[in-house]
Amino acid sequence: MSEIRLVGTAHVSAQSVEDVRRAIEEFRPDIVAVELDLARFQALRKEAREPSVDDVLELRDSHQLLIQWILSYLQRRIGLDVGVEPGAEMKAAIAEAEQRGIPVSLVDRDIRLTLLRFWHSLGIIGKMKMFYALVVSVAEVDELEEFDVEQLKEQSVMDMVMEEFRRFSPEGAKSLIDERDAFIAHNLVRLREQNIGRVLAVVGAGHVQGINRYLEDPAALPPMEELTRQPKSFPWGLVFGISVTVLFVLLLAAIGFSGVGLDTLLYAFIFWVVIHGALSGAFALVVGAHPYTVLTCFAVAWMTSLHPLLAVGWIAAVVEAKVRRPEVSDFRRIYEAGTITEMARIPLFKVVLIAAVANLGCMLGTFLYFIFLFPVLGIDPVVVISTGFQNMAAWFAGLFA
Repeated sequence: MSEIRLVGTAHVSAQSVEDVRRAIEEFRPDIVAVELDLARFQALRKEAREPSVDDVLELRDSHQLLIQWILSYLQRRIGLDVGVEPGAEMKAAIAEAEQRGIPVSLVDRDIRLTLLRFWHSLGIIGKMKMFYALVVSVAEVDELEEFDVEQLKEQSVMDMVMEEFRRFSPEGAKSLIDERDAFIAHNLVRLREQNIGRVLAVVGAGHVQGINRYLEDPAALPPMEELTRQPKSFPWGLVFGISVTVLFVLLLAAIGFSGVGLDTLLYAFIFWVVIHGALSGAFALVVGAHPYTVLTCFAVAWMTSLHPLLAVGWIAAVVEAKVRRPEVSDFRRIYEAGTITEMARIPLFKVVLIAAVANLGCMLGTFLYFIFLFPVLGIDPVVVISTGFQNMAAWFAGLFA
């Protein structure tokens, strides 16, 4: 049976590059397994096809793309501080193996599936905590030193980091760490059973303990089908959109049938238009949207908030893209940006950011509308709604009598 040796690395550590080269020299493996999937392997070798701007504009969830870019920025920022780019130890492992004629095996799960399972594992509160953590991390990343990065390879420090992550997001830790431990271990067990010889696995230090546990007890591995299943979730967004539309129509109907006057009904409708348009447009303006985009947000936010299959952010992104004209090269510029400020000036990043904040402003407008409508109109909600529904019921009864 094959012998497996794990090399735990910090993905932004200069020392890890040397550790990998030394391990290959000393262990002389028959195959080198790396913590990569095909997409990241091709990206490291600059073989991956760059997505088009149209691909981004067709993306329905701009928040996921922003999180991916910011996480990449944080890792890259640490890497720049210590003089090495993220993934350099993986590059070194691949280059050293190819130079020696050693086969390379990709043993990690598809990053797109991992991110999808991670995002779906977070509830509403979890997503809010994630955004907050990203903001704090961006603010504090410049304080990291090389010593901090090298410490991540020490098991005691890594245990503390993993424990903290699990407290912050238990479900997120399961998707990003535990499931990948099992997936990588599955592939290493498969290599071991093929009697290939010595297998050197280059993985992040945070995965070493979990992978070793499975290698010692393969019977504890969860089924591979469970680790590769596409997540299914209840369409809360669609339900929320339909509920808002129904509630708004019923509310206007109650006001109309309550007898308070058509002017009050008109004011209720105008308030819906203004609060959604103002907040969506204001949020877009704050992040630097073009005036045309801001006006578009103001004009269409009230309509998209009533349509469960439309979002003001998608329309705003298309308008901003027409004005800013992002290019395919923007993808590379985003991944090479040295600061968040520099990243925010890149047209493609700005387009995605505007889509996210315009949607956020529109959603906030919906909540504030139902909270402040009756104080703004100066009428008693209990009296108006109860009277309105009673009159509606009487009207329908008379209609079908």
